[in-house]
Amino acid sequence: MIENITVKINNEEIEVSKGTSLLELSKPYAKDFTYPILIAKVDGVYKELSETVQKNSVISFYDLKTRSSNRIYLNGLIFLTICAGKETFGKSSTFRVLHSIDKGLYLESSEELTEEKVNLLYQKMQEMVSREMPINKLNVTRVDAINYFESIGDKAKAEIMKYNTNTYVTLYKLGNLYSYFYGLMPVNTKQLSSFELTFLNDHGFVLRYPTLYYENGIKPYEHREKVFQVFKEYREWEKVMHLENVGELNKRVSQGQISDIIRIDETLQNQKLLTIARNIEQRRNEIKVILIAGPTSSGKTTTTRKLSMYLRSFGMNPIPISMDDYFKERTETPIGADGEPDFECLEAVDLDLLNQQIAALLRGEEVKVPTFNFLLGMKEYKNTLKLGANELLLIEGIHGLNPNILKDIPKNQKCKIYLSPLTALSIDNQNRIATTDNRLLRRIVRDNKTRGYKVEETLKVWKKVRSGEEKYIFPYQDDADYTFNTALIYELGVLKTYVEPLLYSVPTTSPYYEEAKRLINFLRVFLPIPSEDIPDDSILREFIGHSCFHE
Repeated sequence: MIENITVKINNEEIEVSKGTSLLELSKPYAKDFTYPILIAKVDGVYKELSETVQKNSVISFYDLKTRSSNRIYLNGLIFLTICAGKETFGKSSTFRVLHSIDKGLYLESSEELTEEKVNLLYQKMQEMVSREMPINKLNVTRVDAINYFESIGDKAKAEIMKYNTNTYVTLYKLGNLYSYFYGLMPVNTKQLSSFELTFLNDHGFVLRYPTLYYENGIKPYEHREKVFQVFKEYREWEKVMHLENVGELNKRVSQGQISDIIRIDETLQNQKLLTIARNIEQRRNEIKVILIAGPTSSGKTTTTRKLSMYLRSFGMNPIPISMDDYFKERTETPIGADGEPDFECLEAVDLDLLNQQIAALLRGEEVKVPTFNFLLGMKEYKNTLKLGANELLLIEGIHGLNPNILKDIPKNQKCKIYLSPLTALSIDNQNRIATTDNRLLRRIVRDNKTRGYKVEETLKVWKKVRSGEEKYIFPYQDDADYTFNTALIYELGVLKTYVEPLLYSVPTTSPYYEEAKRLINFLRVFLPIPSEDIPDDSILREFIGHSCFHE
């Protein structure tokens, strides 16, 4: 006799047979979604649609339009691309997923590419979608997984598996190909129908897909050449250092070589910033204002202080100004769509006052500058400022790259610097490390250490923070004169030692439990790295503590 159970979907209770698949249960609700249903949440836990219900449960279905489901969609899309590549160009063909670029992913191919070849790949992917090919999940021993990846020449995956202590690992199979991904997967290729490919160069193309930050399908591609070149430069350095993936980093840690890596990485980063300072010094008679901007947890404070020191060593004296001091009075702050004050929009800044005062300072006038009292929500005028010989302004704020900032000051008198930890290190050839995750881990550690915030408090505001960055920072990143990468190749091994215990504090009943669990699983691939050898002027010290610029 078949046992019936009761499930609750959209506040409606339904009686179903025990063992019914989530895929079957999802079918009547497909019409309510823009895209194919991708994943289910059963009693607060994400489940693949291939799983079955075994007890009374509360179930929600999602297409790709949530943060978690979008990652799942991308996992499936990467797997589809790799499989289609082998069917199109041959079994020896390989793709390497390198980094994000303008709401897409940049992939590099072992095959020399043309626009026509990329179109053939796209057609093969669409054909595989129409065939509704299953993506099967299976558990195999870790040793068997290592042997398989070695047999197909995927050394990066085989190496990272050596640092997995589980007896069994979960692989996914599409067509004749097996792979490992750090997260859940769609159940078939039919769910992966929305994507586009953009040919970029003779070995690279961009995989584009719907994201949370573009409402009308897939965003038209805009090439971000400056950011792209920074990623390329760091990949080339990683290749020289034999540190292209986490397996190679772990090997250095296990062999006791991480101290040298830390020193080399810190030296390289300091040299890059020193080069920017030298370039500014060479235009000292022209540049009057330096504008620094970047998303949260980019290391703006440390970078700004270091840049100031380098400039002073050249006989220049940068005067720091925070754009936050030019906030409008709290009563005039615009209200966002959520009904809360929107402090991150450009309209929250008193642009007229900022433009007037900076122009006056550059004319040599003395100005009474504001300091924003965040407790009272108003500007206070206690300090005066006048630029002397060899002095220039160094303005830091999220809107620093926006063309509406200081628009009346000639372009040649401004130098714009964009900061971000552009993470070039990969886990393996198909699993990249998102710059966003790097920044989130930095912020969790810093929020806890400096403000006493719990992980849940940081995760609660993260969505709003990210939304603000997408609107007010990222569209202008290629307007910068310099793009400075604040990522350190070793830092995730260090952050692991600080953030992992904090993530374990998130209870299973929390709405942020799934995100905490995802980050824990991600960090498991890294061997821990001690912080003793990190210099006190490192950008990483801004987050983990004991920075000479903060304490």
